[in-house]
Amino acid sequence: MDRRDFLKRSGAAAAVAGTGLGVSGLAHGKSTIKWKMVTTWPKNFPGLGTGANNLAKLITEMSGGRLKVKVYGAKELVPAFEVFDAVSRGTAEMGHASAYYWKGKVPEAQFFSTMPFGMTANEMNGWIYYGGGQELWDEVYEPFGVLGRPAGNTGVQMGGWFNKEINSLEDLKGLKMRIPGLGGEVLKRLGGTPVNLPGGELFTALTSGTIDATEWVGPYNDLAFGLYKAAKYYYYPGFHEPGTILEALINRKAFEKLPKDLQSIVLNACRVVNMDMLAEYYARNPGALDQLVDKHKVQLRAYPDDVLRQLRKVSAEVAEELAGQNQAAKKIYESYQGFLDSARKFSRISDLAYLKARDE
Repeated sequence: MDRRDFLKRSGAAAAVAGTGLGVSGLAHGKSTIKWKMVTTWPKNFPGLGTGANNLAKLITEMSGGRLKVKVYGAKELVPAFEVFDAVSRGTAEMGHASAYYWKGKVPEAQFFSTMPFGMTANEMNGWIYYGGGQELWDEVYEPFGVLGRPAGNTGVQMGGWFNKEINSLEDLKGLKMRIPGLGGEVLKRLGGTPVNLPGGELFTALTSGTIDATEWVGPYNDLAFGLYKAAKYYYYPGFHEPGTILEALINRKAFEKLPKDLQSIVLNACRVVNMDMLAEYYARNPGALDQLVDKHKVQLRAYPDDVLRQLRKVSAEVAEELAGQNQAAKKIYESYQGFLDSARKFSRISDLAYLKARDE
């Protein structure tokens, strides 16, 4: 019995040694892998920045400390809009951002962020996880050595902050507005001037007159930035961002070097954070909206129906033009639009019908 026990113990020790870690390496943390995560958000900013923090924390804890991820806010390691390049080059192993920021480099990436009058958060999750969206996303990022995964969603955003009422399309002409992605292109077609600025610069730009209006996210985040101090009118709905995915960018080579269990931990941590962030926005937005309206006397306004109709018409034109830029964009657009058409039919008799029955 002693001999058999000895052999079992020896075999176990050999198995551990065969991993290259050794008992002492596991015990003293010599095997720890350290990753950097760069983000487009101000450090620790509610929802977006804390979502990145949660992702790093989950990976670190789920791996038992074998893979430790340190988060860097915008400008701490690289500027906000250089996150994609940093992950592609391997300057950082991970990033946290949204894909419409890379439209100058990868125009078709915008489909994996949000589309004006496009899919909601739940519909986007359906397309990405079960409708072929993830496979298309992988194809788009493959030449850059990057993996993209959903790692948060804001849900339907607000339309933006204005210092004048929007009563007609004429009120959009000449308007300098911070609005990224395809929403900015829609504004441009209607005579406005889209400006792309990182979140940390919005308040100053709005108060100084560098921009006339801005959208950010929704009540939870907009309250945190104090945008109510810089503009009077708060418009809805956020036609330009109905279900914005926040993406985890992962350097492909760094990911492939990980053991299979750590790869699984990274990917599943992304899924957890994706669902958790959406839940947080649903929990925080109502109370924040109450504060904005009741305490800070913000004027809540709906876009006029005729303005929304024209915005929807131009949005469809912009999406179709994006689809015509190259074969990859065409392939993604056909998949996206096909899933949206199917989802729309069901949403009308499920979510939309229920909400009308509940609230009217």
